Amino acid sequence: MMRRFRSLIFCGVCAAAAVLAAAEFRTSPQASVMVIGGATMSGEHFLPEVLAPLRAHFAGCKRLALVLHASHPTERDAMEARLQKAFAEVGPITAMSLHRLDAASARDLLQQADGIVVGGGETFVLLGELYRTGQLELIRERVLAGVPYMGSSAGANVAGLLIGTTNDFPTAEIPSRDALGVFPAVINPHHPLPAAKADYDSRVGKLKAYLRFNPGETVLALANASSARLHEGRVTIVGGTAWLYRAGAVQPLPVGQVVPELVR
Repeated sequence: MMRRFRSLIFCGVCAAAAVLAAAEFRTSPQASVMVIGGATMSGEHFLPEVLAPLRAHFAGCKRLALVLHASHPTERDAMEARLQKAFAEVGPITAMSLHRLDAASARDLLQQADGIVVGGGETFVLLGELYRTGQLELIRERVLAGVPYMGSSAGANVAGLLIGTTNDFPTAEIPSRDALGVFPAVINPHHPLPAAKADYDSRVGKLKAYLRFNPGETVLALANASSARLHEGRVTIVGGTAWLYRAGAVQPLPVGQVVPELVR
């Protein structure tokens, strides 16, 4: 019995190590990934601090695939309509949500679109659906081939190495916390600003506690309407307010700063 118990422990440790090992950064010289801390819109319009970075990020794009799995099914039609109007101000762009399509047609859209947008909502629901449909691997392949990716809130979470600091309840079962891995950090969106002292102090404390248990990870925290972009092999803060958290250290990141700690 003791031998069997030890064997089970060993297997469990090996399984956990395998999961940790799988959370790796995948990139290519063509990859272009923008992560946004959330709260990007006012009504049917992108906020000014978001609009300019999006125009640069999606320059030349004509057709976007909208991945709205993180929102409730009853809200997806309205979200699609809002995003279609907002992206019309970014450029001569058409946008369609995968939720309107059957599985084969959704994969075709992801294969044919020249830009991918993953919206916010429930991160566990989003990641679970990406695994279930096989879209996680397909989106990763398209990003590595040079198709620009933009993720806001939950969409930013799944761009990172794993969904470690999501702010969300686990509203769905997932096979793994490993995410797309196309951005070289764990993302924490909706990070409060220092002016909201109680909320700010609480978030700082939570992220420091997370890193005490996961000292090998790096967390990029983004305030609302704040963004970072991986482009041409480097990560730059392109809008708003951001922080880099590592074990024992927190570093504010001003707009325009290249983040060498995230270059691999």
